[in-house]
Amino acid sequence: MELFGLSLLAAATIGLVLAFEFVNGFHDSANAIATIVATKVLSPVKAVVWAAAFNFIGIFISTEVAKTIGKGIIDVELVWEYGLTLVFCAVVGAIAWDLITWWFGIPTSSSHALIGGLIGAGGAVAFTDAIVWSGTLKTVAFIVISPMTGFAAAFALIVLVMWIARKMAKTTVNKWFRHLQLSSSAFFAITHGANDAQKGMGIIALVLLIAAGGTQTDEFHVDNWVRLSCGLAIAIGTFFGGWRIVKTMASRITKLDPYQGFCAETGGAMVLLFTAIFGIPVSTTHTISGSIMGVGATKRLSAVRWGLGRRIVIAWIVTIPAAATISGLLFLGVLWLG
Repeated sequence: MELFGLSLLAAATIGLVLAFEFVNGFHDSANAIATIVATKVLSPVKAVVWAAAFNFIGIFISTEVAKTIGKGIIDVELVWEYGLTLVFCAVVGAIAWDLITWWFGIPTSSSHALIGGLIGAGGAVAFTDAIVWSGTLKTVAFIVISPMTGFAAAFALIVLVMWIARKMAKTTVNKWFRHLQLSSSAFFAITHGANDAQKGMGIIALVLLIAAGGTQTDEFHVDNWVRLSCGLAIAIGTFFGGWRIVKTMASRITKLDPYQGFCAETGGAMVLLFTAIFGIPVSTTHTISGSIMGVGATKRLSAVRWGLGRRIVIAWIVTIPAAATISGLLFLGVLWLG
């Protein structure tokens, strides 16, 4: 049975990937709008419309992350051997973990959930031989590097802003930065789309290559309709928003003024732009969390709720193995039933 010239399984997998992108935007909406909601620059509804529009723009920046996801996490020969069933189970595992963490209001990484899903489904049949260590270790390293870099960038930016505005009244500074924060939130939303929408692009491109009977040596290509579909899915997900996580990101880590929100968003966006261009699949959640903590730390260390931060970090560490476990068990079940 075919749908639009694709097998039913291929079409279902593509549909599932687009559902993942929707959940990604829904789950990660907090990343782009948390600070402008916290500082009351925009209402929550206006903020998600703003973020969704700029998320979509981000899809045109690069496809390097898509290539890493498509061929740099698990052995492509294994993917060709087990076909679309493996990819389908990997995406289900990622979506399941995303929804679990959304329900409990935990800002984890949709990107790492997808990577965990791929590793789990592949590892279920080939163990560690399934893993492309160069791409996976680079991704795992940035679990630590991206929030630390976001922390440092935001900390440096706010120190600079505080020095420049040291003789200005705080109300004047906040007045100016209420306007500037619109630009910084747009910048972050663009880089969020540039990084996270590519995860789905990579999987769909892989599905299309398998469905067309291609081989692992064929050129990895992302069609324009794939870009547009993933960008639209993540933008719609962002529009509907994950308010449970917005609350955590916007008010529970630290209290922010507009100039602090600007520095957190700009610092985080700089990290995401760099990683998108160089094909490193990082977590936007990790990055903005680190940036917000970096901003809060300039006030005083006690201004950051480090206890909450520790719980978030634990969730980061658990994400890849948790999603891997779900997808691995699902794939083994499907193979057993088959």
